[in-house]
Amino acid sequence: MPRFLSTAWKLSTMRIPWERYPYWGTTANVWEQSDAALRFPSMFTRKQRTAPDKNTAPPDRPAPPELSGVHFVNGRSIVAPFPDGIETIYLGMGCFWGAEQIFWELPGVYSTAAGYSGGFTENASYDDVCTGRTGHAEVVLVAYDPDTITLDEVLKHFWEQHDPTQGDRQGNDVGSQYRSAVYWSTEPQRDEATRSRDRYAAALRDGGFSNVTTEIKQIGDFFYAEEYHQQYLAKNPGGYCNHGFCQLTYTSPVNTDG
Repeated sequence: MPRFLSTAWKLSTMRIPWERYPYWGTTANVWEQSDAALRFPSMFTRKQRTAPDKNTAPPDRPAPPELSGVHFVNGRSIVAPFPDGIETIYLGMGCFWGAEQIFWELPGVYSTAAGYSGGFTENASYDDVCTGRTGHAEVVLVAYDPDTITLDEVLKHFWEQHDPTQGDRQGNDVGSQYRSAVYWSTEPQRDEATRSRDRYAAALRDGGFSNVTTEIKQIGDFFYAEEYHQQYLAKNPGGYCNHGFCQLTYTSPVNTDG
């Protein structure tokens, strides 16, 4: 088959997760909604996106979604309280499906969960967040044992497994809900995350990359995503994942103690 026909066939049969791109017009043709169009959106017409605003955010929902509360992979609780000594941090790095898997596979991570934070709408649904108007980011709750894995090790995977220079997007996923974010729950976490960001930002600049846009702030309300989002890639092997690339290796600080 000639190459151009082969490419056209691939585009016509491509499975795109349309729920992740609510700003695309429903009448757009296959090429406009292809991976190429999503990678280079300035080449195509789409609705103008505006910054989330509390006055235009979807209304609060009266209750959170029903959850099993059990991690599909390791059988532990995904809901606090966690065992003594377990700390929690909340990381946004684009689509939470692939992001969550990165962390549940790390030795020393007790549990993980997918959810929404950083915005306005209480008990927001996935559909709400996909409008880009809730102000929330898709984030992963990472509950970890600092005696087994340090926060710096957790953050190493955070920095290396997404692009923290893209602002309100992550690759093909465009919108403020896909922004890079670290939401800390203790002041030592804040200080460690800030130092970690500064080190990685300097390395990126030295490597000729753009400035880091990662948001670092104290965790507010964390709203669990619907049950089907929890440990999504374990339930749907081969599902959509937008992680695994690295612009530059993250280097941990040299330990000068002792």
